[in-house]
Amino acid sequence: MRTKRFRKPVIVQPGRIDRDRVVASVSDAAEVLLKDWPRPEGKSRRAAIEACLAVIRGEKPPRIARQAFIAAAKEARILPGEEI
Repeated sequence: MRTKRFRKPVIVQPGRIDRDRVVASVSDAAEVLLKDWPRPEGKSRRAAIEACLAVIRGEKPPRIARQAFIAAAKEARILPGEEI
């Protein structure tokens, strides 16, 4: 499977505050959403997982998954520098 890369990576902190995670592709986003997400429930997380799947299936462009991932990261409060 060819990796669907994001035009611009997303930096998140799913674990410790001093540990940034660079999410540069749809597969990176899916891995974080499924394995490292701090809050298992959430509508934005579910939407981001579905967006990643749609990109992997070739139904949507990577920017859709990136936008959904950012929304989920904001909801989970794991975007560094985000005031929520």
